[in-house]
Amino acid sequence: MEQGEQSVFVEYFGGSPYIKILDFLIQGQDFDYGMTEIARGAGVGWSAFSGVWIKLVDKEMVVPTREIGNAKLFKLNKENPFVKKLIKLDWEITKFENDKFLKNSAQVIV
Repeated sequence: MEQGEQSVFVEYFGGSPYIKILDFLIQGQDFDYGMTEIARGAGVGWSAFSGVWIKLVDKEMVVPTREIGNAKLFKLNKENPFVKKLIKLDWEITKFENDKFLKNSAQVIV
């Protein structure tokens, strides 16, 4: 995704720090990241990130994976039932928007 381009998830649910962090983690769900990398990738300032991060850890939506030097790495907890539903919802709204786009594109071509 290019800089400044919004994901469908953010388009639907708004650009709050909480949504932007979840979106970043959902998009990169197979990878682990340091906290600074997550904040930067989500486009969220550190103070906003810190408040959201505590909630995500408390709700076990993110889990630590490993340590590299002093850095702890985390990833989305795909075993969490709520996270599973968020991933499914993200997929479904993306598919919905893609189908809508393809339908509109086909009508323009005809």
